[in-house]
Amino acid sequence: MNFYKLSQSFKYHQIEQYQVTEVTAKESKNQPEKFYQIAATVCRNETKVNTEIKSAGRFILATNVLDSRVLSNDEMLREYKAQQSCERGFGFLKDPLFFADSIFLKSPERIESLGMIMGLCLLVYTLAQRQIRSALKASQSKIKNQLGKPTDRPTLRWIFQCFPSIHLVRFDRETRVSNSSQQREFILNLLPKDCLYYYKFIT
Repeated sequence: MNFYKLSQSFKYHQIEQYQVTEVTAKESKNQPEKFYQIAATVCRNETKVNTEIKSAGRFILATNVLDSRVLSNDEMLREYKAQQSCERGFGFLKDPLFFADSIFLKSPERIESLGMIMGLCLLVYTLAQRQIRSALKASQSKIKNQLGKPTDRPTLRWIFQCFPSIHLVRFDRETRVSNSSQQREFILNLLPKDCLYYYKFIT
């Protein structure tokens, strides 16, 4: 066995030591059968690991709080990692369903305005999602997710998908909302009263 080739096939490890021992099995027709047992020690290939670490890339984490007594390096790193939920929100804005790539703007002023509108949309989206999750947790209630399993942490996108074909119908001097259901009314009651006014559940 070519141990050098075998070691080269490993990504981050290598064979450091090996020992081949001859093992004689029971005789068969007066002829002993010989086998070989291999014992090897595998260790981490520090050269390859260090090369990967150096090529992994780095980024700058900066702040305008220069006093380390107010914000230490460790605290700054923790605060940065705590912003992952915000980063996921910006991923929502990049989603094809948001149709941001279908808008073409020429002037920098209009691009800045669109960025402001998208940021406000994300703010409303996040606040509404937090409101629904907090209300579900406070009432110890759950709603079904996309897979039909109960959850108390639904996404607002899924909540939107629970409200298809909602229409405001005016007939005989009365205004009603069509396609209402018990589940939709339950979800709306998790939101502030303004949403209930909008859907005419309270006047």
